[in-house]
Amino acid sequence: MSNEKVHAMVDATGSVVVIGDALIDEFRTPEGSEDFVGGAALNVAVGLARLGVATTLVAMVGDDADGEKIRAFLGDYGVELIATPSPRGTARAISDRTDGEPRYSFNEASVERFIEVDDRVRHAIDAAPFVVVSCLRFDSAEQVELLFSAVSDPQTRLLIDPNPREGMLHSAHDFVANFERVASTALLVKVGDEDAALLYNASLPMLTEGLMATGSQTVLSTAGRDGASIATASGILVHQPITLMSEPVVDTMGAGDSTLASVAASLVEARERGGLPETVDEWQAVLERAMAVAAATCRTKGALLQLPPSATLPV
Repeated sequence: MSNEKVHAMVDATGSVVVIGDALIDEFRTPEGSEDFVGGAALNVAVGLARLGVATTLVAMVGDDADGEKIRAFLGDYGVELIATPSPRGTARAISDRTDGEPRYSFNEASVERFIEVDDRVRHAIDAAPFVVVSCLRFDSAEQVELLFSAVSDPQTRLLIDPNPREGMLHSAHDFVANFERVASTALLVKVGDEDAALLYNASLPMLTEGLMATGSQTVLSTAGRDGASIATASGILVHQPITLMSEPVVDTMGAGDSTLASVAASLVEARERGGLPETVDEWQAVLERAMAVAAATCRTKGALLQLPPSATLPV
């Protein structure tokens, strides 16, 4: 990718609302324990900010020490936070790697998360050119109805990533039913190979085909080291391998979130130019940039989006 192409995309500006989870990721290894500010939606929001897009995050954040860490982190990256009530405190995810294979667990605030939609949230959504939703509790019909009743014209501005986590699922059946209903109305749906396995016991291509068949306009499919693809209802299908870099992979956490953030930033830029991507070349450029960003993110510890080495952050 040329320096000019990277810089042109990094200069994108706009106002995007990201709705979903914000939490503390606790990593336990034989060497000790370390906390990171995380959550899929938070990663996307911060990633967008690092790509030059003005961003508001709507998430449950408690009035506790973990909540203060999240607020400070978002402040450092210029992400506005609309914190909805979190009576159980701040969500926390634990990845225990002390015995080799990682084991995951979530506190009650994570499992029982529910985002209230008040006037602040509705105003932010109404003003946003795009609304990105990641790791929503899709197995709650009440949550889905409450949130998406606030998003007008979802077919022109809603991007969703189901991001299911086994330890947080109440009902896989309900999750799938609600997700598919929303996916059929959205501008773009992101799914990964792990989503296909957990929710459908199917391959990623099978899930992509199913979503297209039920009305999804654009499906972004991510397959880890095998790269990503974009399929559109107009018949466009593009694939891009993960960008090769000389540095070793350090941590794959956040690769999918950085991919979604990059694609969303590209859509912001395209809209500012007067329209969304329509041609094979335009979608290929979107995907090429996303795979470079994801590859760079995998070269550092944690889920914070990283720009390719040739890029610089906007001032």
